[in-house]
Amino acid sequence: MLDFKGAIFDLDGTLIDSMKIWEKIDMDFFEKRKLDMPEDYIEIINSMSFDEVATYTINRFNLNEKEEDIINEWNEMAIYEYTNNIKLKPYAKEYLNKLKFNNIKIGLATTSPKCLYEPVLKNNGVYELFDVLVSLEDVSRDKNYPDIYLLTLQKLDVSPEECVGFEDILIGINTMKKLNIKSIAVYDESSSHDIEDIKNNCDIFISSFEELL
Repeated sequence: MLDFKGAIFDLDGTLIDSMKIWEKIDMDFFEKRKLDMPEDYIEIINSMSFDEVATYTINRFNLNEKEEDIINEWNEMAIYEYTNNIKLKPYAKEYLNKLKFNNIKIGLATTSPKCLYEPVLKNNGVYELFDVLVSLEDVSRDKNYPDIYLLTLQKLDVSPEECVGFEDILIGINTMKKLNIKSIAVYDESSSHDIEDIKNNCDIFISSFEELL
């Protein structure tokens, strides 16, 4: 028997293999502007909303561009991939089905906007398994702050102590820890630079959802 009532999932790097797609999108974005992409760029923007990333990018690189134009450019590049090509991580669907079979409430807490999370979940046949869908579009601050997790908990109608959270990045794991949400870290290559800190700060570390079946 699973000893929790709710489960909160991050999307990118946790449920889906999408981080390499974002690396390509970012590289194409910088290449188009004849700029080199800094090594720390992806790590810094990982927990931010699209609005925050656009603002940060414009300020850091002194771009004479509008935030909405940059966001639209990223969305146009990403929507096709999320609708057609990005797949779930191995055994993620089986684990979500296991939770649903055991009457565990399932929530999504993602930095990705609805125009991306909705098609990728539908394309992979798991959209209907989620009871609650929350993104940074629904709150005012990024995953350095508890807002997105608190809203997801509220919508799921479970307490932090009754919930587990799945994340691939250290920032998310640390924020959940402060809320007393039991954290399960899911390995993703894009977070390998933080792997030791992730292992030290999470409650459970898994390389694959197969370990939970």
